[in-house]
Amino acid sequence: MAKKEFPKVHFYDHDLIDMYDLTWNQIRNHWKKGTDKNGFQPKYFSFPQDKRINQFEAILATFFLVYSNKTFTASSLLDNFYSKQEETGAIRGEYCQKDGKPILSDTNPEGVLPPLFAWAEYNLYHKVGMKKRVRDIMPLLEKYYHWLELTFRENNGLYSVPLEATMMGNSPREGTCYPIDFNSQVAINALYMSALGDILNDKEISYRYKRAYFAIKTRISDLMWNEKDGYYYDLDKRNKQIKARTIASFWPLLAEIPNEYRAEALIAHLENPREFGLDHPFPTLSAGEKTFDNMGNGYRGSIFPSFTYIIIKGLEKYGKFELAREEAIKHLYFILDGLHPEKGRKGIFWEAYAPKHEGPAVWQDNENFPRPGFLTYSALSTITLMIENVVGLYISLPRKTVDWIIPSLELMGIEDLGLKRNMITILSNKSGRGWEIRLESEKLYYLTINILDSKKKTLPIPSGKCSILIDKI
Repeated sequence: MAKKEFPKVHFYDHDLIDMYDLTWNQIRNHWKKGTDKNGFQPKYFSFPQDKRINQFEAILATFFLVYSNKTFTASSLLDNFYSKQEETGAIRGEYCQKDGKPILSDTNPEGVLPPLFAWAEYNLYHKVGMKKRVRDIMPLLEKYYHWLELTFRENNGLYSVPLEATMMGNSPREGTCYPIDFNSQVAINALYMSALGDILNDKEISYRYKRAYFAIKTRISDLMWNEKDGYYYDLDKRNKQIKARTIASFWPLLAEIPNEYRAEALIAHLENPREFGLDHPFPTLSAGEKTFDNMGNGYRGSIFPSFTYIIIKGLEKYGKFELAREEAIKHLYFILDGLHPEKGRKGIFWEAYAPKHEGPAVWQDNENFPRPGFLTYSALSTITLMIENVVGLYISLPRKTVDWIIPSLELMGIEDLGLKRNMITILSNKSGRGWEIRLESEKLYYLTINILDSKKKTLPIPSGKCSILIDKI
């Protein structure tokens, strides 16, 4: 099999397939070249109209670029930031594309943004598979971690950052000193720093960051959880909970912080149609809050594919694959509606969507919102959620493994997915003999099939073509 530019997805709804293909085609227009003046990488992904690079956006973009069969590079987005690391270990959240200088503000003087590099690198390793890269970047990540700790950690063990650092604009979180999302992101960073240590077989690094992870997990659990409400809240400077129900409170799921009982209580808010369980999941503010806006008004209800992606990945951590898939499909259909609008409006991908209407969100005080054609967020849904949650495939290139979680038997699968110098195809189909999985591969790999939570089996898949009858598993 010759290398294909990107994997071909199969699904019974061809509109979703067309949207997936359209996304890849539009990604071609999002590449820029570094210059001597800005010091950026020779080629990196960036929204064409942006005059700055943003750490949060760059990290999230790697989660769909890793599926391009190495046609598009994902690592250069992270390397742009590593190359700007200061002696203190500081990496600022935004840099100017003209001259490469950090962009700082009075409200965020240190220029800190969500610290998720380790999570992105862990995913990069499993999808692209370069152990040498993990070894090379580990000292940079350690310096960055220590800078965060030194600069923002307070005596109560939590991190105090300005609200600008949360990437949630006008969210009604006034008085917040210790944001629940940023503290959960520090926990995520520590969790994956430990996992990167395991990849390097470095027990000392693995143990050190595991200990750091449990320390902040304990502080979040003790101070930010409200048992009565079944919810995590931001804290003010006196460690008092600020009871605004925003989407920030679901980051602990991705950080694996709540126990099973607390996770169930938290997930109930996501399913509640009076809060976050709208027809289009998930608004940035609970529909039950006074400042919730039916048109979004920035972060007062708008639906951002980036945050929907984070929540769906959090649901997976607690085995909620069926719920994750349902919500992903609902979300994708709303993005699809934006591509086929009423007459007189142009069909396009948007940075954010209105929570109770079709089409883009609105922010009365920001005429540049939402950004049209902003693939940095929407491609997380139309590519990554499509592969991982709708089709249900999870790959690890170094392990040569594919896990396929099949919540319902239907025509779907993937063709020409790159797996360590190996192109594989996995398709489910109904034949005269019943449901079968057809496979094609250049080399041996291992497929774990989990069907309807009732059948689970790991099979070595040989090179060449073969098929498996589901009834025989």
